Amino acid sequence: MPTALLSVYDKSGIAELAAALRGEGWTILPSGGTAAVVAAAGVPVTDVAELTGFPAILGHRVVTLHPKVHVGILADPTDPNHQADLAAFGIGPIALVVVNLYPFGDDPGIELIDVGGPAMVRAAAKNHAQVGVVTDPSEYAGILEELRASADGALSAETRRRLARRAFATTADYDRAIVDWLDDTSGRDDDADLPDTLRLTLQRAQPLRYGENPHQRAARYRFDEVDGWWDAAVQHGGKEMSYLNVYDTEAAWRLVHRFGSTACVIVKHANPCGVAVDTGGLDVAEVYRRANACDPVSAFGGIVAVNRDVTVAMAEALGPVFTEVVVAPGYEPAALATLTARRNLRVLEAPRPAPWRLDVRPVDGGLLVQTPDPVDVDPRAWSVVTARAPEPGQLDDLALAWTVCAAVSSNAIVLAADGQAVGIGGGQPNRVDSARIATVRAGGRASGAVAASDAFFPFRDGIDVLAAAGVAAVVQPGGSVRDDETIAAADELGIAMVFTGERHFRH
Repeated sequence: MPTALLSVYDKSGIAELAAALRGEGWTILPSGGTAAVVAAAGVPVTDVAELTGFPAILGHRVVTLHPKVHVGILADPTDPNHQADLAAFGIGPIALVVVNLYPFGDDPGIELIDVGGPAMVRAAAKNHAQVGVVTDPSEYAGILEELRASADGALSAETRRRLARRAFATTADYDRAIVDWLDDTSGRDDDADLPDTLRLTLQRAQPLRYGENPHQRAARYRFDEVDGWWDAAVQHGGKEMSYLNVYDTEAAWRLVHRFGSTACVIVKHANPCGVAVDTGGLDVAEVYRRANACDPVSAFGGIVAVNRDVTVAMAEALGPVFTEVVVAPGYEPAALATLTARRNLRVLEAPRPAPWRLDVRPVDGGLLVQTPDPVDVDPRAWSVVTARAPEPGQLDDLALAWTVCAAVSSNAIVLAADGQAVGIGGGQPNRVDSARIATVRAGGRASGAVAASDAFFPFRDGIDVLAAAGVAAVVQPGGSVRDDETIAAADELGIAMVFTGERHFRH
């Protein structure tokens, strides 16, 4: 008669499991509170305390930490030496270990650091050639089904190996949570946002159509015990997402939520190529049209994100433009029907994104880690450095340009007018080329517009390019050794200029 050891914090389904195992001829060996629950259901049990001869002691810190428990879990009944030890000490082998751990993550503290549970889980997982280990109630039904279907009433080697892998992942995550808690409560002030160690555990959450190129495989992974907006997003129509669809949609969705008023962002190759906000009385359809007008050529095949529900009018406006993905918090029923009728358009409904804790990129042998760039936009904190100050209406456009600029690959220049980005240049090795690209894309719309630069102008040539296009005001971080020359150039050309004191590179 095989033995199953049951010791669980989450007791959902445990009495039913014990009864079913007992019905299949198993001996049930539960501990403490688990024994009480199972016995109350009328299942005959042998409490672990009866096996060990010790009750739960030290305020329940020691219950299953005993040789008679761990010898039974770790024994290989096919090994003659193990057989001799089992016989010498009168210990029987344990074929199934069902354990789930104290919920440390729910209320971190010393008393919720499980010791006996992880010890049994690891022992059973080590001996998975002989023992099945179950760490989650969701596995109970499948385990019972397999035991009943097998000729010998045992789990297959493949199942035991799968369960062992999950068990080791469980204890690894548990230890990581404890280390993170100790880091968070260490009282250290230095590099508080950058801990001494990073233990990153992720699960594959979504297969992707392909990577950056069709010959590359790709998937989206999610951190354990973290629900991101992607996990709650609903795809209403269109093909499977690709790597770049996800990457660009993430960029668009984050940028559009930096705006409080109705906003639309269009992203192509991780860079915004169209942005517009409601300047008073504009509906979401008109905001989309204004965003698309920034750079219609680049918007072809782009990602469209809006922070308001999509209306029928917006769906109709989007119709003639080839778009890869549209993402919004919701859709009018008729708008959804219109969009999902387009076979190749991916239509996503999603909640607001949460802030990133860390910004991580791979480097050889490890990761490059930094805290995220918050991009706090507060024109009241900016310093006017020219004789001419921005006009009140220009400040809103300067704030828009500055917000967008922080989402464009450096070196970045963004022109804006009347709540609309009209020219965007970025990703160039020098700032003056970005200024030329932005003004060319803006064309005549640059006249009277404002401009933002994600970092200081190292020379006056960038200001000269903007002024020649008719730009009236500029926001930039300042901080160059030639700031005086740049300020003098702005004064000479009649441009208002403000310094933020903070740059926003994005590589």
